[in-house]
Amino acid sequence: MAAIQFTRSLPENISRMQALFENDNTLIIRETRSAAGLHCAVFFIDGMVDGRAINQSVICPLVNSPLEKTDVKTLAHTVLQVNDSKPEPDTDKMLSSLLYGNAVILTEGQDSAVVVDTKNFTTRSPEEPDNERVLRGPREGFTEAFMTNLSLIRRRLNDPRLKFSFSRMAGRTNTVVCLCYLEGITEEGLVKEARRRLDTYSLDGILDANYLAEWIRDDRKSPFPTLGTTERPDVVVAKLLEGRLAIVVDGTPVVLTAPCILQECLQANDDYYLPTQQAGLARVLRSLGILISMTVAGFYIALLYHHAEVLPTRMLLAIAAAQKGVPLPPLWEILALLIVFEILKEAGTRTPGVIGSTMSIVGGLVLGQSAVEARLISAPAVIIVAVAAVTGLAAPKLESAALTMRFILAGCGALFGLYGLLFGLALMLLHLCAIHSFGTPYLLNLLPRVTAHTEDRWVRANWYHMHSRRFLARKGKP
Repeated sequence: MAAIQFTRSLPENISRMQALFENDNTLIIRETRSAAGLHCAVFFIDGMVDGRAINQSVICPLVNSPLEKTDVKTLAHTVLQVNDSKPEPDTDKMLSSLLYGNAVILTEGQDSAVVVDTKNFTTRSPEEPDNERVLRGPREGFTEAFMTNLSLIRRRLNDPRLKFSFSRMAGRTNTVVCLCYLEGITEEGLVKEARRRLDTYSLDGILDANYLAEWIRDDRKSPFPTLGTTERPDVVVAKLLEGRLAIVVDGTPVVLTAPCILQECLQANDDYYLPTQQAGLARVLRSLGILISMTVAGFYIALLYHHAEVLPTRMLLAIAAAQKGVPLPPLWEILALLIVFEILKEAGTRTPGVIGSTMSIVGGLVLGQSAVEARLISAPAVIIVAVAAVTGLAAPKLESAALTMRFILAGCGALFGLYGLLFGLALMLLHLCAIHSFGTPYLLNLLPRVTAHTEDRWVRANWYHMHSRRFLARKGKP
């Protein structure tokens, strides 16, 4: 941020501020002079402040002040009638506050400023996130307003041990980032490691949480997420109670949570708001769904290429009849359909409103039916790709990993049959065993020798039997 040095001359300080914000018409400068002779200048950014607070709590006390001269401490703590005003000798912090919606006051005879909280920019209300809807449970979601997001967390976790550690990052955007954790529950080493990674960020801007996520996550080349993301305050509070930490970035509704393990990718937001049996069955179905999504295309290709004798005779004859006259072999059929489906899904996502979903559904049906009737592709290939795509939606957090593994396992099945498919799954398992998230094994609670002190593992445990829900904390009182 551009440096500025104040003097004890108010006209000189005003000139320096005007030079710093040259050609910027949003900076408002309001000079005041009281009857007693107190000469001040109020600086604020138009559209980011509360005009009533500026007029009633800042300008009126300055104009009516009986003091002829005053220092910044007296001005901040005695003259002004606002709940948050303080002297700020650091000009960089002062400029950051000014650009974030606060008012800055300079007085004659003082070379430092007073910062007054007058923020009042437009924000949207906390609504339920579209991509994390639940059947039962809270309906609130984070917004782009930084302090609103922190208040949503604080309201659900009324514990003085909940700590919010602020830092400003990315020089040009000067974005505020908050590290949230429960003191005594979250391991101290985890907090230090998170701070160390945040300190290494060297880009000049942060516009979304993903800027930070790609920088601080483990195993950046892995398709599996090693850093959690959510837009729901109740999910963040649940992670904090388990001994994890959260990273809130100003200007985005997405909150990062760490560590992230594979187990939570197979969970839904309302698993703990539904009956135990229903939530447990849903978890099993999600696990089967993501496994089918990854392997069904490779399994189909492996059977046709190397193990056709395994198929029942009637099924084999039906597939052969469907492929009669089709110019593409099964592998290229599957690959082409997978690519076309992803293009349709992307087009539907980027098209606004109801038109997007209508276009993706109708486009898929029309193109698929027309291609089958024209004998360009076979009907079984369309069914296999549809099954792979639909089952992949069971675990949205693993959608990217499922898509990557779908192509890899399809190639393994085409080259080496079922043996290649099993070899590909074994390599995936080895990769998952090697992944860590902030020092925590990615397969925590999913392997016998990698377990934590909690009863909630593969299947959702009943609250009555869940004596400890902290999967990371080893020390500290609950």
